[in-house]
Amino acid sequence: MISKTVWILSLVSLFTDTASEMLYPVMPIFLKSIGFSVLLIGILEGMAEATAAFSKGYFGKMSDLSGKRLPFVQLGYSLSALSKPMMALFTYPLWIFFSRSLDRLGKGIRTGARDAILSEEATAETKARIFGFHRSMDTLGAVIGPLFALIYLYFYPADYKNLFLIALAPGLLAILCTLLLKEKSSLKSLKSRPGFFSYLNYWKTAAKDYRRLVIGLLFFALFNSSDVFLLLKAKESGLDDVQVIGVYIFYNLVYSIFAYPIGILADMAGIKKTLIFGILVFAAVYAGISFASASYQFYLLFLLYGIYAAATEGISKAWITNISDKKDTATAIGFYSSFQSIAALLASSLCGLLWFYGGSTIAFLITAIAAVVTAIYLTIYTLQIKR
Repeated sequence: MISKTVWILSLVSLFTDTASEMLYPVMPIFLKSIGFSVLLIGILEGMAEATAAFSKGYFGKMSDLSGKRLPFVQLGYSLSALSKPMMALFTYPLWIFFSRSLDRLGKGIRTGARDAILSEEATAETKARIFGFHRSMDTLGAVIGPLFALIYLYFYPADYKNLFLIALAPGLLAILCTLLLKEKSSLKSLKSRPGFFSYLNYWKTAAKDYRRLVIGLLFFALFNSSDVFLLLKAKESGLDDVQVIGVYIFYNLVYSIFAYPIGILADMAGIKKTLIFGILVFAAVYAGISFASASYQFYLLFLLYGIYAAATEGISKAWITNISDKKDTATAIGFYSSFQSIAALLASSLCGLLWFYGGSTIAFLITAIAAVVTAIYLTIYTLQIKR
């Protein structure tokens, strides 16, 4: 049974992701149109993602210490919604950097608290389906957003600024939905604010199973580069721009469709088995895409890639919350999410280097091997969650 709170949070994520993914395909083009070089775009995205990475752990711990969830969720989603049209108002580089960082700061503020609410709305036996349902709705926005952008730009070519302003609409819907949520956590007296990096101390007190799981997940994250590289491979293999965007939308559609059913399956068959299955599917996709050339091969591989995402992203958080103390849920999620974001930045740099010096085939095959190593590690060094 999906509770009212889970429904509302899922709608908030759907509207937010619609706004974000509406702009994702055109962001590099827009930035180039206002004078950003490729180097400056890279610095911008790196700085923005670093902002999200370091803030996730801090605000996750703040949420646990204060006993509050709702203020972090409302502020986080509000900042992300309002930052998008801000980028269209002025084109000064410093303003663009501020606006983009504000968007990622919003993500950092809300992540731990939101996932803690989802965890509180489930039992150990229903955790995977709750996180799966949320991921399904969230990813549906990644289907609606790019489709709207494609249709809009078909009728109004290169009208990027107005598209950024239009993205405010789903963002405002997300903010309004957060007003329907009610605080359920018990409030605590916060005597003093923790240091910004104090959440790092959580590693010392975390359960052994948590540390073993996070080590495996972070090793995997170090090789799990941006999806942009998969799209670049598709482009390199002869797919035109429309086909590349189409295969990306197809992947998100598959992810959205499968996330909830796979979550239900994980609750019945076991979260560990499902997560390892997903990582092995990832390995198969990267091995296969190394040699793919025809468009039908890419659609098949992106079908599998959507299944991988459905079997891992929500499932990993469900597992983390099941083996963490309830009072530290947001901190546990924030700690992992923080280092996952940092690892993702390093992974993209590593993939870029491997591609540059060895070619795309080498880059993808090494990533596939790392995924298999992760699956073996998780099989041997982590324990099945006790029901």
